[in-house]
Amino acid sequence: MKSLVILISGRGSNMQVLLDAKLPAKAITVISNNPAAAGLGIARLRHIETHVVDHRAYPNRETFDAALAEKIDACQPDLVALAGFMRILGDSFVSRYQNRLINVHPSLLPAFSGLNTHARALKEGVKIHGCTVHFVTSQLDHGPIIIQAAVPVLAEDTTETLAARVLQQEHLIYPQAVRWFLEDRLMLTNDCVKIRAATVKQRVLYSPHLDQ
Repeated sequence: MKSLVILISGRGSNMQVLLDAKLPAKAITVISNNPAAAGLGIARLRHIETHVVDHRAYPNRETFDAALAEKIDACQPDLVALAGFMRILGDSFVSRYQNRLINVHPSLLPAFSGLNTHARALKEGVKIHGCTVHFVTSQLDHGPIIIQAAVPVLAEDTTETLAARVLQQEHLIYPQAVRWFLEDRLMLTNDCVKIRAATVKQRVLYSPHLDQ
């Protein structure tokens, strides 16, 4: 079995769903850059090992990344999952964990990479929005895509209602992507991810809904 490190900065809602998923991992460790992160307390209540590497204790990104990598490497993880980790990681850090560092992003990448995805989606008038789990690369939010989920954008949506609908899907697809990795079902070839023995029901999401 493989081991997993989860990086968080705040409440850790995606961390919680990963812990709830009863993943086939021999060890799970939670690390935060924020000593006050609510997710640390949640993990400790579940008897999950936790650590803090406070970014404010380091003079620059490079020294923080090095300290974080040292803490991660001590856990000997097969996979590092970003779960609301609010620090941009440098290229050397990303390269260190190439093909074993993943993230969930609140848009259908490559659309709306970066921040404020829901507000931008509403401003652009898209009819379908969603979320993506992807491998992290040095190009922000452009790594190989593992799984995506789409939701309709409703006429009455606000950024808050759209964000809530997307978050529900994040909580479904992130544990699935991590499980696939831990089960050795992900194949990465030429920056394209394929899943062994994955089955998908044939269906189409239309938005707005088309009259039958």
